[in-house]
Amino acid sequence: MEEGQFRLTEEQFERLAPYLPTKTRGVPRVDDRRVICGIVQVLKSGCRWVDAPAAYGPGKALCNRFVRWADKGIRQGIFQALAAAEGPAAFPGRFSRRPKPGSRCSAATPCLRPAPRLL
Repeated sequence: MEEGQFRLTEEQFERLAPYLPTKTRGVPRVDDRRVICGIVQVLKSGCRWVDAPAAYGPGKALCNRFVRWADKGIRQGIFQALAAAEGPAAFPGRFSRRPKPGSRCSAATPCLRPAPRLL
């Protein structure tokens, strides 16, 4: 990992591991730790999935896992468990802010994609 890239410690990953799915079908999953680090890096930096550093794997894999875990409620379970254990969330306000008037975001799902730029 390069300087400035997010990396979970072994202790941090051990705390997350019980909340991750274990029963998978088909092709074996890539390293969960690497994927979680990539997701956090994208959320922290605000970059597009495709622009995530190559050290985290393909941006499409990061995005797919993020969306899949959101659909299954895994992401929400992780945030609730960590917030309950440690107090304030790691990203204060990031997932609880209200959408701007006229935005495509809803209060339930934060907008992770910027609106398209017009010339």
